Amino acid sequence: MRTRPAARAGRAAQYAALLAYLVFLAFPFLWLVSVAFKPARELGSLHPTWIPKDPTLAGFRQAFDEQPLLLAAFNSLVAAVSAAVIAVVLATPMAYVMARRRTRLARAVSAWVVVSQAFPFVLVIIPLFLVLKNLRLIDSVPGLVLVYVVWALPFALWMLVGYVRALPVELEEAAAIDGAGRLRTLVSVTAPLLAPGIVATGLFAFVTAWNEFFFALVLLKSPEKQTLPVVLTHFIGSEGAADLGPLAAAATLATLPSLVVFALVQRRITGGLLAGAVKG
Repeated sequence: MRTRPAARAGRAAQYAALLAYLVFLAFPFLWLVSVAFKPARELGSLHPTWIPKDPTLAGFRQAFDEQPLLLAAFNSLVAAVSAAVIAVVLATPMAYVMARRRTRLARAVSAWVVVSQAFPFVLVIIPLFLVLKNLRLIDSVPGLVLVYVVWALPFALWMLVGYVRALPVELEEAAAIDGAGRLRTLVSVTAPLLAPGIVATGLFAFVTAWNEFFFALVLLKSPEKQTLPVVLTHFIGSEGAADLGPLAAAATLATLPSLVVFALVQRRITGGLLAGAVKG
């Protein structure tokens, strides 16, 4: 048996490692916030400080004056929410069928879902561009939503299959005995139990679409339709010189929605991830 001093030392080491990891994760965001509130003369200082000596909102005012951040944030919000909702709605019944019907087709689809996650963006952008061109959805937010759904659907499907398999099949058998069909069982029995997994999956799809840059850069050309990640690049000049204060301020505002959403549904995410990890 371990002695109490040894156990305390081991626990202290664990907490120290956890604290170091949290500092490592939080450092970029904390430094970003610090830069956002610094005046121009502090940004060029040879001895930067953590806390601004003379905090100012000039960077935020300049960011809103130079670029249409609110419009870009609205476009990103519409695209991210729409893609997350559509991906979850489509993936839930598909995941149910794949989890409950262990056929060769279901196994082949599962394998294809895993393999598709290894495809780079550059490999799929040309086919997607041609499809959207034929549908006349180039340079439109609905076209971008369609691309985000296509990209998020395999990941959402892969996650939800694990959640469905973690549910006891006896509940569905009891519903079938009571006369419920497949659709009624899915809506009334399975879907409520899948709520934590659905929230976690939808959140990851939302964050992925909110932060996505490459597809939005290629597909959206009109300034009034561009998303927030694309607009952030406008703070970088043609020679690569960044307008650091406004860029940091705009990037801080772009990061906040993801942090707020994670904070609001933290318990749901944890429950969903643990539920999906029971059976894979």
